[in-house]
Amino acid sequence: MLRVYIVIIVVGLLGGVGFGAWKYYNDTQQRIQTLAENNAKLEVAIAQSEASIDALTKNAAQNAQLTLKLQKDLQKAERYSDNLQKRLRQLDLSADALTDPENLEGRMNGATAKLWRNLMGETGNDTGSSSDLPHWLQQTTGTEGGSGNTSTEVDSANSGAASTD
Repeated sequence: MLRVYIVIIVVGLLGGVGFGAWKYYNDTQQRIQTLAENNAKLEVAIAQSEASIDALTKNAAQNAQLTLKLQKDLQKAERYSDNLQKRLRQLDLSADALTDPENLEGRMNGATAKLWRNLMGETGNDTGSSSDLPHWLQQTTGTEGGSGNTSTEVDSANSGAASTD
């Protein structure tokens, strides 16, 4: 009978060890599967973050180029502004208006017409005909109201306006 008990104990121990090994194997396989899924998710996240980094690097380079262009345009605009201020300081519009108002009016209308045409050209309407001008800038064909101003458009060299380019 002692042998039977020893056999039962040995079979019980072997069964317990076998069950423990089976349980350990199943648990290990589940961990491996979970880790493989997590690894796949991490690889996708890394690919997305690398793509984001590449896009941000590209955007930073493009922004740097645009900033340089804007700085150059700003410097150009500041030079133009300085030129206009210098030109306006040189002109004595009050004296011109008192001595020859019709000539001043013609030069001002001519410069305005030129600027208006440049504006129309830059916004897509580059036909350049006088009909593109507003009615108050239309070229007159004779004297209106006795003002004697027959030319409302004058060459830009006489108009006192600086070039818009």
